[in-house]
This record gives sequence, C-alpha cells and structure tokens, in this order.
Amino acid sequence: MLSTSLQQLIAERIQREGAITFADYMRMALYEPGSGYYVSGPTRVGWQGDFYTSTDVTDFFAHCMGQQLHQLWLQLQRPVPFIVLEQGAGRGDLAQGVRKWAQQSVPDLFAALDYRIADIRTGQNATTSFAEMTHQTEPYSSAVDLSQQQAGQPSASPQPWPAGPAVLLSNVHIVEKRATKLYEVYVTLQQGQLCEVLDGPSSEVVECYLDTYKIPWHTFEDGWRAEINLDALCWMQQSAKLLLEPSSGTTPRHTRKKHGFLLTIDYGDKARALYTRDRRRGTLACYFQHQLTERPLLRPGQQDITAHVNFTALINEGRRQGLRLHTFTTQGQWLQTMGIYEELARVRGRDYAIIDTARASDQGQIALLRWYNVRQGVAALTDPAGMGNFKVLILKV
Repeated sequence: MLSTSLQQLIAERIQREGAITFADYMRMALYEPGSGYYVSGPTRVGWQGDFYTSTDVTDFFAHCMGQQLHQLWLQLQRPVPFIVLEQGAGRGDLAQGVRKWAQQSVPDLFAALDYRIADIRTGQNATTSFAEMTHQTEPYSSAVDLSQQQAGQPSASPQPWPAGPAVLLSNVHIVEKRATKLYEVYVTLQQGQLCEVLDGPSSEVVECYLDTYKIPWHTFEDGWRAEINLDALCWMQQSAKLLLEPSSGTTPRHTRKKHGFLLTIDYGDKARALYTRDRRRGTLACYFQHQLTERPLLRPGQQDITAHVNFTALINEGRRQGLRLHTFTTQGQWLQTMGIYEELARVRGRDYAIIDTARASDQGQIALLRWYNVRQGVAALTDPAGMGNFKVLILKV
C-alpha cells in the first residue's frame, strides 16, 4: 500500500487523470512542493547524503573552474563587474571555492567577480538540474553560463537581466522498443502500488525524437529503452535568451554588444554514442545513501533520479538559438587543460616536501598519507572510466 504523502499525491493524480508519463512522475518525485526530493528535507548532496559531486572530491575542481572563468573573463575583455550566475547551486561549495581561488590567485578577477547562485530551494521558478555562470551589465552584455550537476547557497543580489526560470527540471520521458514500434513508459496504479505500463508516445516530439538524431532504434532488440529529455531543450532556449537579450538598463538595444559563454558539465554524450544497441536499458539511475538502484518507483521523494544528457540536443538547440560551439571535451581532458596536474605538482612541492626529506618520521608518514588522499582526489576527477568521462560543453555568443 502507498505509505507517504507524496505517494498519495501521485496516486490521487493517477486516479484523477489516468496513467501519467514517467516524466510527470519524475517531476513530482523530485520537485513536488514540500515533498519532492530536491525541495524538502535537508540537502542530500555530499558524503552524508545520497551522492557526491566533483566539488566534494577535491578543491582542485573549483580551482580549475576559476581558471576557466579567468580565461573567459579575459576573452570578454575583463568586464567589471563580472557577474557569475550559477544555477542549481545547492550548497554553494563551488561558488565558495572559486571565490577563494580567485582571491588568492587572481586578485583582479576577484575584484571584478560578482558570483551569484540560484537553486530550486530558493523558491525560484525552475527548469534544470544543471549550473550556470555569468552575465555582464552596461554598457554591453557579457555572460558565462556554467551548467552541471553541482550544488550552492542563494545570493541576495538583484539580477540585471530579465527574470526567468532559475533551474531546469531535468525530467525524462522513457521510450521502449517493441516489435517495430516505439512505446512510452507511463506510471499507473495496480493493487495500490505504483507500476509501469506501456502505451503510445505522449506527443509527436517524443515519437520522432530518436529519428531526429538518426538513431537506428528499429534494428535494436525488443525491450530496448532510452530516455528523452525535452526539458533540456527548454533550458537551452532560456539560457540562450539570457545571453542574447540585452540586460535591463537605459542603453539602447542597438548599441549593446552581445558576448558570452554557456558552460555545461554533466554525464552524457553525443546522441549516436548515447543511444546505442548495447545500452539496452538506457541510463536512468537512482541514488539513495550512495547506493545505485534501478527502481525509480521506489520511495518517491526520498531518492535521486537521473539520466545521462544528450549533448547533441544541447548543441543543436544552442545553434538554433544563435550560439556557436566553442568546446566539447571530457572532464578529464578539460581539467588537464585547466592545469590540474601542474597545480598538483605545485602542491606536492609546497606542502609535502617533508616526504622527500624526512619520510620515515611521524610527520613524514602523516604527510605521505595526506598526499595520497590529495592525489587520489585528482585521480577520481580525471578517471576516464568515471568522473573524468563527464562531458564539458562550452557554447558562445
């Protein structure tokens, strides 16, 4: 039987409307006001939560993000103020890490930096679990949007651009191949329990989505599944709008230059690499107390539900909105380009020199163990079989 208030809300909706799409179920499970996973109870990110992010692993990630922002700031001709908007910021760890790095390493950037964060917990109208960075005020608009599965604290600073969704809710439709047809997964009730049922696609967009990216799903085995994130397209449209539209102020529209970047970090791939025959059950995953499960209908509101990003969709929609591709790479390669190994070497020489001079001493042994932890953190971020295979996408105006 249904046991929680959120389960009851979902059941009442099904009883009222009939079976709902998995995307609608996911939206309620994660974002239903007062009951959803991301909008109720304590923050569930980090070692004491259900999953961890790159900023939990080591400060080096924030330092590399600072390096990236510094490069973009220079490309934007050192605007002051340099306003950074990180959406889906959760606890604010990335923002704090970037500001601390900038203060110590690039004082000019720190002096110009106005780092703002937004999160669905702040009560703002929302549309994705990605993070975003940067928008510049008069006399011209400059922006950098950073999107990723990260977390932060809200800023009280007023936004100089038009009000709009702060976070994109990444809810996915699930489709399954049966014989020669594509069906959609819906959620319904049977004997008081939430369960799946297959039916026709809920929209033509869902039905044609895989064909848009030339995925040969007709040739795949029966039971093959995939996730379709239409919300990601909406998020790209809204993010591009922030970059392309002039900020509020008195400068005439035709005199304002438009410059900016949209930076996205998440797990996923381009469409042809994401939707493959071998990935038979798709990429949907649930996280509860650092345990990976494949039961999304279990404990709604108490576990995270996520799926990989179709980066081809983001790139194509960005181009339709007037953005251009700047960078598409892996997190491992991006971190290397941002100098993570050089910083690791500097830290080794600065903070752990005793390992070379007095390794056998108690202090040397303690330093050695601490150094192993530092080095392991960097290895985890860059591991091509793990977080290092996250994708980094930068679009520009």
